[in-house]
Amino acid sequence: MYTQLPSTKLLRNLSLRAVNSLLLSTLTLSSAMAEVKYTDQQKLHQIAEQVSADNIEKDIRKLVGFGTRHTLSETQSSTRGIGAARRWIKSEFDAISKACGGCLEVYFQSDVISGQKRIPEPTEVVSVIAVLKGKTDSNRYVIMSGDIDSRVSDVMNATSDSPGANDNASGVAGVLEAARVLSQYQFNGSIVFAALAGEEQGLFGGKIMAAQAQKDGWRIKAVLNNDMIGNIEGVNGVINNTTARIFAEGTRQTETKKQAIKRRFTGGEVDSPTRNLARYIDWMADRYIPNLDTMMIYRLDRFGRGGHHRPFNDLGYPAVRIMETNENYNRQHQDIRTENGIQYGDTIDGINFDYAAKLTALNAVSLAGMAWAPNPPVNVEISGAVQPSTKLAWAKATGKEVNDIAGYKVYWRLTDASQWQYSRFVGNVTEYTLENIVIDNYFFGVASVSKEGFESPVVFPGDAGSFGE
Repeated sequence: MYTQLPSTKLLRNLSLRAVNSLLLSTLTLSSAMAEVKYTDQQKLHQIAEQVSADNIEKDIRKLVGFGTRHTLSETQSSTRGIGAARRWIKSEFDAISKACGGCLEVYFQSDVISGQKRIPEPTEVVSVIAVLKGKTDSNRYVIMSGDIDSRVSDVMNATSDSPGANDNASGVAGVLEAARVLSQYQFNGSIVFAALAGEEQGLFGGKIMAAQAQKDGWRIKAVLNNDMIGNIEGVNGVINNTTARIFAEGTRQTETKKQAIKRRFTGGEVDSPTRNLARYIDWMADRYIPNLDTMMIYRLDRFGRGGHHRPFNDLGYPAVRIMETNENYNRQHQDIRTENGIQYGDTIDGINFDYAAKLTALNAVSLAGMAWAPNPPVNVEISGAVQPSTKLAWAKATGKEVNDIAGYKVYWRLTDASQWQYSRFVGNVTEYTLENIVIDNYFFGVASVSKEGFESPVVFPGDAGSFGE
């Protein structure tokens, strides 16, 4: 932090007592602006270390082996097509559940889609869902997803070989491996592992799941969509296995006109729950994943493109896309061929399994951290206009989680900073005043903290930042 001290000329014109008083107040302010403190969690280090690149490789190879996983492809064969692929995924979830004594609720989720540009005839779009139920707050969910289907150059070609090794066998393999690791633990909140269908034909698996979750009253706090997590060699020639991207939209899609008017005067454009979810994941990378730096991209997705997190964003849920930094477009949505010495097609030789494991570990520790943490604070409000201090208030925790919560931590940062810079644990209270910290100069938020020190994502005050009930 930079603190500007009084000029020498001014100091000469002040009494010694005044100078001492001024310096003391400056030092007090600097001390008050303590940098972020965090409780390191050994269990999260253990989770990261358990993720296996070998398991991910085996799963990607198995998925590639189905030839094509196009949404309109074969469903009756036991060896080829989308039907065989989804049945195999379910069998893997079933095996994981058996190994943990039936801890997962595994099921197909489907709907019949027709009359769409990319699904003109009635087609059953079938996803595979596995739920690890929480022990104290089971209706609070965090979700990891990857999409099953693949395609070649012609989006309607359902018969040609379409390995889809990176897009998106890598994401589904990551979901399966995260389920293997996290199913060995019990959490307070529920964790969902989702292999979603119909992405290439119009994000239908995500739309079906998001709508059903809303109908069932799921309190979704995070969706981590993994779409292409295995490539380290970009079409631009850059080779990099040390970075990843987190795409996160700003203003919530469901914002009302009244909420927009309030946000105009109070801020929150860069503090939607989705953005603060991205900040949470970014910190998890810094703390638990060696040699990985994440880029928070302030955009819904890549320019003009989409992914399976979007249907959740459309309904107001916090949802991000996690993926590689350097894409290779020659390996995406391409017929398998070689032209002018360039190899096209999404084949297995384009995958770096250690890198896919690294991003899977990032997902696993982020899901675990949120599921062990208390529910994000509810009804966070802020006041302090034309005052020297800033006051934050929030609702008292309720339900079984009352016994798990240690208190709350207040965060703040300069308005042009991308990540939270300062924090203060304030105890198990429902309001706190930051003395001599002016509301106009910073953005603020509050996180819930468990007795073990696990923290929720930070919640920005007001509707703009709310993670819901």
